[in-house]
Amino acid sequence: MVERIWADGWIVVFYVYVVGGVNIKRIFDDKALSLFIMPPSIEELRKRLVGRATDSEEAIDRRVAKAESEIEYAPQFDKIIVNDNLEAALIESEKVIADFIDK
Repeated sequence: MVERIWADGWIVVFYVYVVGGVNIKRIFDDKALSLFIMPPSIEELRKRLVGRATDSEEAIDRRVAKAESEIEYAPQFDKIIVNDNLEAALIESEKVIADFIDK
């Protein structure tokens, strides 16, 4: 299906969890670009989640634990973008994507 979409001149974008990203990269290799968006630190992630006040303490603990385990996969991605400033992370992401498409 992806090859058919590519053949029509379209670009395919997947927004997936970490293991899905690793699997897509394994399948499509250099035809795919994988980005890992990472918090500046686990402590900052926890601070952001607490500041949002949308989750219980238990939910925050689960999310932080999941993030800790997912960060171990970061080196398997083509590019790691640290989201220490949302606007800067967005600009960097757009540049990396544009460079990949233009190659």
